[in-house]
Amino acid sequence: MNKNDYKNIFVFAEQRGGQIQSVALELIGKACDLAQDLGQKVVAVLAGENIDSMIPTLFEYGADEVIAIDNPQLKHYLTEQYAQTIYQVITEFKPNIVLFGATTIGRDLAPRLSARLTTGLTADCTKLEISEEKELMMTRPAFGGNLMATIVCPEHRPQMSTVRPGVMQKKDRQEGRTGVITRFEPKFDLERIKVKMIKEVKEDKGKVDISEAKILVSGGRGIGCKDNFDKLQELADVLDAQVSASRAMVDAGIIPHDRQVGQTGKTVRPDLYFALGISGAIQHLAGMEESDFIVAINKDKFAPIFSVSDIGIVGDACKIVPLLTERLRKELQK
Repeated sequence: MNKNDYKNIFVFAEQRGGQIQSVALELIGKACDLAQDLGQKVVAVLAGENIDSMIPTLFEYGADEVIAIDNPQLKHYLTEQYAQTIYQVITEFKPNIVLFGATTIGRDLAPRLSARLTTGLTADCTKLEISEEKELMMTRPAFGGNLMATIVCPEHRPQMSTVRPGVMQKKDRQEGRTGVITRFEPKFDLERIKVKMIKEVKEDKGKVDISEAKILVSGGRGIGCKDNFDKLQELADVLDAQVSASRAMVDAGIIPHDRQVGQTGKTVRPDLYFALGISGAIQHLAGMEESDFIVAINKDKFAPIFSVSDIGIVGDACKIVPLLTERLRKELQK
């Protein structure tokens, strides 16, 4: 294999229901930084049906080229159809690097592609850099987040990585920015397709994804029980915020996993983050420490959460939160 044949950084532009997922735009932003170091282009790979309306968004967030794959077989994400399609794109265009969001789709698709391409895949990366040797350095937590491992793939191409939503930052949108559109028509091996979509049923959660929320009210072990979490919901309602939690509360069955912040949950970057009854284990900090403004309440004045908070209050969160809620309600009604 001649590594010089492999050029450019490809980003799998995940879309659902005609909406580009935020993680795809975050990865395009990071790919722009990597491409600058390598002197290469950023190429977004967009697959689905009737996808043309989504293409301008990819250009405006930094893609130089979009490979557009518009096919009825790709209307819904089905593993084999998408794996065959993206495999054909990679083998034809020979990218140097391919990035996927560590979503349910990305985690399903990326390992299958790496196996078919006989190359490596580093999952759940929190940092991507280019080395002096022009290799992609992929950093991810190991041993429960107690150390960070940097992995390289020097002998195989493409270099592949999945990155969790919220870890990277989008570039500022450049309205009207354009680029090159390349149309690609996949050839499906129908004998390998064993699954077909009969019916799509969407769960109506009625809640904002916590990784998209501007304000988060997050509770930990110090909140204790479901009744006390109701107090957090009252605070969230006053602030038009979302409720989230540390892993302890998810493991206790008090709050669902999609509300978990941290290493094994979601990475968030809200404008305002309330850490209530959260001690601040390294696994939790990894998921929220880049929030713009952090307010922490904890009984333990030595709790690690205070090392990253902008305002720290030593006290019982269960007693302070109702007082804070009432005060904010009065102030916001003025």
